Amino acid sequence: MLEVSDLNSFYGKAHILNDLAFKVERGEVIALLGRNGAGKTTTMKSIMQLVRPKTGSVSFEGTEITGLPSHRVARLGIGYVPEERRIFTDLTILENLEVGRQPPREGAPKWAVEDLFELFPNLHERRHNRGKAMSGGEQQMLTIARTLMGNPKLLLLDEPSEGIAPVIVEQMARTILRFKEEGLTVIISEQNLHFARMVADRAVIIEGGEKKFDGTFADLEKQPEIRDAYLSV
Repeated sequence: MLEVSDLNSFYGKAHILNDLAFKVERGEVIALLGRNGAGKTTTMKSIMQLVRPKTGSVSFEGTEITGLPSHRVARLGIGYVPEERRIFTDLTILENLEVGRQPPREGAPKWAVEDLFELFPNLHERRHNRGKAMSGGEQQMLTIARTLMGNPKLLLLDEPSEGIAPVIVEQMARTILRFKEEGLTVIISEQNLHFARMVADRAVIIEGGEKKFDGTFADLEKQPEIRDAYLSV
């Protein structure tokens, strides 16, 4: 579904991604793992073309998307949930969801408001509340739900377990497993190896903007030196 080839991305003169390359198959959940500052968020922003790669390419369902405006990337069926959440705090939960609505698209799960309230009961209970009255975990849920209203084929989740209560982390894991059941392709960016292992089929470890490992978690367990070198605090 997605192929990232030899990406080199910069912030000013700072070289963040170095010839990064990996593939994602349809229906797969993969985890981009690495320490803070490793380049995981830049990878997602480069896929969305929020950061324009200097060299390399990104193709989605066989179509080259490098250089496209970000809104066109989204319309092709890629949904992005940033770590910062960025909900509309003066709008209610229902109004936030309506902002994200797009028509159903072929080859993608179809999400209605009722489906999302089943997925996130907390949102249903507070559907008339404004975003500013929500906890961090609830805002994370709302951001994901709003993105799903666009019926994406591929979902990018940046640090979904970061800074939220353990009970919400467990709910988030169940949610991602539900996405997998629905056939949604997902890329998550994570520092939490335990969380990633619960939900993902495969890990891509990034350090200094370079790929250091690409394989299953069973493969990673057989190489503790990789885990210790790039994931240990």
